[in-house]
Amino acid sequence: MILGKVTGTVVTTISHPHYDNRRLLVVQPLMLPGAEPEGDFIAVDNTQAGIGDTVLVNREGNGARAVLDLPDGCIISVIVGIVDTVYIEAME
Repeated sequence: MILGKVTGTVVTTISHPHYDNRRLLVVQPLMLPGAEPEGDFIAVDNTQAGIGDTVLVNREGNGARAVLDLPDGCIISVIVGIVDTVYIEAME
């Protein structure tokens, strides 16, 4: 699981049936200062998240398919929660 920020939506005219009636959102992973940045990715929304929301994302295929009850689904990432606050304590 990772934390990310929703930065956009994906609109398709034709898609795989496993994506029918599901929203696809662009997520930017949140990184600690000094960490190597990761690229944005697309995740299926299971929470009604919106642009600007901080979200918890399951980026493991088997877990993502289990959340959506699609055992043979072609899904890798699914948003499973909207995060209200994040607190990071400095380590000394």
